[in-house]
Amino acid sequence: MAIRTYKRTSAGRRNASVNLLDEVTRSKPQKSLLEPMNGKGGRNHHGVITCRCTGGGHKRRYRRIDFLRRKDDSAATVIGIEYDPNRSCNIALLDYADGAKTYILAPLGVRDGDKLNSGDKGIEPRPGNAMPLRAVPAGLMVHNIELTPRRGGQLCRSAGSYARLTNKEGDWATLVFPSGEIRQVSLDCRVTIGQLGNLDHNRVTLGKAGRSRHLGIRPKIRGVATNHHDHPLGGGDGKSKGNRPPESKTGVPSKGGRTRKPGKPSNKRILRRRVSKRYGQLKLK
Repeated sequence: MAIRTYKRTSAGRRNASVNLLDEVTRSKPQKSLLEPMNGKGGRNHHGVITCRCTGGGHKRRYRRIDFLRRKDDSAATVIGIEYDPNRSCNIALLDYADGAKTYILAPLGVRDGDKLNSGDKGIEPRPGNAMPLRAVPAGLMVHNIELTPRRGGQLCRSAGSYARLTNKEGDWATLVFPSGEIRQVSLDCRVTIGQLGNLDHNRVTLGKAGRSRHLGIRPKIRGVATNHHDHPLGGGDGKSKGNRPPESKTGVPSKGGRTRKPGKPSNKRILRRRVSKRYGQLKLK
């Protein structure tokens, strides 16, 4: 089993669990693909906090991931599967025939020694191979999906995520996402075949506040517990909600409200919006 639950030896161990990372086969990262990461504490270039409840955390180094997958006509061998502290899914180290090494998101079922390819023609639709949607058979699961050709994968990049290709019409392919959203993507956009691994990532229970701080997550204060000039829900005598729906400090709805820009040109490519657990299907305006 990939999740280990600790015994109740202390308050911090009670109900805590860890991911055993059974898929990981390589412990040390490739030095040539590492970059330094400087902590910003959720602040922008002006020093203003734009992302609340962020800061601290363990020191990390960034792993350069090949989201483009444009190294065609050259087979790559999977050297190992590694843990990446910067994302929920694992990463795979590829070694090309010319000696180049790159990281990709590790699909489910890819093992050490597998041969992976990328290109427009003559590529078998196996997990880990990258190709345009034009060459992908209908019904397959894909991830690392481009929204614009040659921009790199932007959709379905977290652990266990995927989209299913249902049909092709004209220059557009229709993808169905686990959230219930149905979206059209250009056939020239590249995707990677298969579902991403590390399916047990969302089953981990941290168990104590210290593990959250190691991940760079600072404590979150409830809006109703703040002053009136600090939060829209703050202030009042006693526990007062102010008859206002839950929202963030900047007034963005926090439980199913619409946050997408109404006049976006890509709205016409969303055939059905994702299903909200609170308000049902969100409609476009």
